[in-house]
Amino acid sequence: MAVDTVEAPVDPRVELEKHYREFCEQLPDHRVEIINGRIVVNPVPTYDHARIVFQLLLQLVGLAKERGWEILTEMSVFLGPQQDRYRPDLIVVRPKPRMWGADHIYGDQTLLVAEVVSPSSVVDDHEVKPRHYASAGVPLCLVIDTLTGKVRLLSDPGQAGYRHETDIVLGGLLDLPEPWKLTLDTAVFTD
Repeated sequence: MAVDTVEAPVDPRVELEKHYREFCEQLPDHRVEIINGRIVVNPVPTYDHARIVFQLLLQLVGLAKERGWEILTEMSVFLGPQQDRYRPDLIVVRPKPRMWGADHIYGDQTLLVAEVVSPSSVVDDHEVKPRHYASAGVPLCLVIDTLTGKVRLLSDPGQAGYRHETDIVLGGLLDLPEPWKLTLDTAVFTD
């Protein structure tokens, strides 16, 4: 007597997560993310990209040190168990944030995430990532875009996205709201 076996359907999100983890292991020197349901692998950032992150870090470090916050550049933001996996250019957190595994910080545990836009990441950094950061509870999302010469600060997160946006021309001053009370000089992000 033959017995028919029915295989359970494979959940595409589980498969995507499996492939994501494999890429992370195989390409430790690359930035691996899941963005909008696709695996995105980028090489190490360029000098200009790294310099902008460094200039931002210099402006944040004094207040972060004073308040005991941590500034991280090699961590991912946990958006949910079956969601995308984003690795921002910079994350600021209070000490000992709630983690999902060893390399993902829950979005609502962050104080700020920053993305520096590159030619290959324009749509993701301006549209896709901010929408998901907001729904995960990331309070502030800073998008530095030297391609358009603008800096965006997104705040007041909700399930549908950020409810407040401040856009300035690169080179101007940008005030970060509570708990920051800090003014960023975006002129240092230009060449």
